This record gives sequence, structure tokens and C-alpha cells, in this order.
Amino acid sequence: MYRDRALGDKLGHMVASFPVVVVSGARQVGKTTLVRHLLPHFDYVVFDPTVDLENARQEPDLFLRNHPPPLVLDEIQYAPEVVATLKRRVDAAESRPGQYVVTGSQQWQVMKSLSESLAGRTAFLDLDGFSLPEMAGRTGVPGWLERWIESPADLVTTQPTPENTAAQPLWDWLWRGFLPGIQELPADLVAEFWTGYQRTYVERDARLAGEVNDWQQFGLFLRLAGALTAQEINYSHLGREIGLTPQSARRWLQVLRGTFQWWEIPAFKGNLIKRVSSKPKGYLSDTGLACHLAHLTSPRALGGHPLLGSLFETAMVHEIRNQTAHLSGGGAFHHWRSAGGAEVDLLLERDGTFYPFEMKLTANPTRRHAAGLTAFRQAYPQLRVSPGAILCATERSFWITEDVAALRWNQV
Repeated sequence: MYRDRALGDKLGHMVASFPVVVVSGARQVGKTTLVRHLLPHFDYVVFDPTVDLENARQEPDLFLRNHPPPLVLDEIQYAPEVVATLKRRVDAAESRPGQYVVTGSQQWQVMKSLSESLAGRTAFLDLDGFSLPEMAGRTGVPGWLERWIESPADLVTTQPTPENTAAQPLWDWLWRGFLPGIQELPADLVAEFWTGYQRTYVERDARLAGEVNDWQQFGLFLRLAGALTAQEINYSHLGREIGLTPQSARRWLQVLRGTFQWWEIPAFKGNLIKRVSSKPKGYLSDTGLACHLAHLTSPRALGGHPLLGSLFETAMVHEIRNQTAHLSGGGAFHHWRSAGGAEVDLLLERDGTFYPFEMKLTANPTRRHAAGLTAFRQAYPQLRVSPGAILCATERSFWITEDVAALRWNQV
């Protein structure tokens, strides 16, 4: 069953405005399903890492001549030779919009070549797993983040109802993760899904990405990355755990980033560079994968587990990123930690305003939980800072301080 995606309208607008649109994201986030559903009139070709489909790599001109636009080129990283020919055809058509949609699950040379050779004629759309509004079928109305940006007071005053609350239990949400293909699976098949996902990724995608010649050790590295989600990155520590040099750890993290399995948020420095952390924070792409890598076999296994807080933060940061992606202009993300230990999990920077968020897995947030948000505001009085929000397991939204509110985690 197809579920509407929040970025569907944005994709349609891009296709109507640009000659080439690139849809990228991790494997199985729904790129192919989205494109096929929204663009049924496009011809469709999916490339393979081992088979040279219709001799596309050897004869890209002939291949594209046999597949005139509008055309979807799925998994373009397996046929990079097509890109140069694609550019010539776009130029010959005087950059007419709606010619090609390209999908890919790797941010490697082929994507860089597209962005450089078709600068100004290519739009890029990154797709993640499902957001909570997408799971709840509420993509046609503003999400809680948009409402918070417009009016924090109104969002706090308007209490969550069953209609604007995701029904999925918290632990089940964290354990299953966000990929479309896992949402309807029986619980006893979730482990098999992630086993197949991990095996395909490690033994195929990561090795094809390059720099990985020991896939068993890389599998251990992936498991370690899952255990360190939502933490600041220390390359020396990360490599030492499994006998890698810091250089190798940095290179393998780049492989994870390049295949959309890992993303990072830089530290916010402001004007106090020497007094704050400069290390980025890293996140595994999906909490379901992190649970699988940690051998958590059921939602109940999350209870009291050391990873639970990090998994909750990972999920909520994923949620905010997802909801920000379909806002006009998007936004920039940072994290902040002072030398004294005060920290803010996530800062959304948008239109000159900073929106600070903390993720606390508690049902009873207090002023103590708001300390980092207050410290940030006091450290940067010159900045325009929105009221802060603590995303938590509370049953209702309420103000903890004059400028910090507790928000229910599953508002949509």
C-alpha cells in the first residue's frame, strides 16, 4: 500500500522546473516507490552493479537514444558513464524541464559529476525513511515543527489529540525504525528484514563504494557506529575499539556517510570558539538498524537498555530533519556543548532564528531538564533564539519555564 510522502509535492514542483532532478537516499527509503507513483508516464530504467543493462556503460549515447525523455534512471551510480551523455542531451534540449529523474543510494563521484556538469539545471532531493506524519497519513497538513516555528504558544495551548498523535508505541517505533518496508511486517520477521538489509549493505553497497576490503571487520565497524549514535565523534576512540587507525575510522565513516547510513551535525561555535565543543555529533540513519546491530530482539528489550536514550535522540533528530526538509528553504542544524558541560541536542537555524531542542526520555520533565536550553540563551544574548522545546514522553504539552516547553514526542 502506497503512503503519501511529505516531499511528494516538492518533487513534482522540481520536475516541472528543472531538466534533471536527483532523488537520493539510503537503500529502501522509498525512492523508487515515490518516483514510480508520482511519475507513471516516465520511461523507467534500473541499473545493476554487475550487468551492463542494454550496454549503457559501453554505449551511453545509443542507450539514451533508445530511451528518450521523460526518463527515470534508477541507481545511477552503477552507470556513471551515462552522466556525460546526459549533459549533452540536456544542453541540446535547451534545458527543457522534466526530462530526467535520477535516483541513487550513494553520494559518490557520479553525484558530484551531476552537480558540477549540470549546475543550475539540476535539483536535488534527499529522501529519508518515514516521518511520524507520514506513518499517520497526515502529510497534507502542517506538522508540529511548522506550527512550533509559526507560534510556539499556540502549539503548547493546543493539546495533542488522537487525530494529531502517532498511534505507534514509542518502543515499537524505535525498535522497528523508519523504513517503509518494515512497517507492516509481523514482529517475528523484523529481525530477518534487518539481517538481509545489513548483509546486502555490507557485502554489496559498502564494498562497491570502495575503501572496504574486509567486509567482516566493516560489519563490526557498522555495529560500533550503531552503539555510538547520538554521540560526539572521536575517531581515535572509534578506531581503537576494533583495531583501526583513526585514519581508517575516518575513511570508513565516510563510506557510511556516502551511502546515507550515517549523518553528522556540526558543533555550533558562535563567537566563543575556544569555549565550546568543536566535534560533530554522529547519528546512524535508522534506529531499527541500530537495534538490530545491538541484538535487541523485541521492543521490550529496550527497557532499561543503555542505548535507549541515544536511540530516542536519534529518532527525534531524524524526525526534525525530516519535517524541516519540506519547509521552504529548509534550515541548518547544529549541536552545542559548553566547556562546563551544558548542552543542547539540536539547534535548528532558520531565517536568522535559532530553535533549540532537547530530547529527554522522561514523562515528567522539570526545570532541571531545561538547564542546557537556558544556558545557551544566556551564552549568546546577541542571537535571536526561539523558545526552547524538550521533546519527551509527557502526555500533554506545558511550559516548564517562561521560554522552555515540554512537547509530546509523537505529535504529528
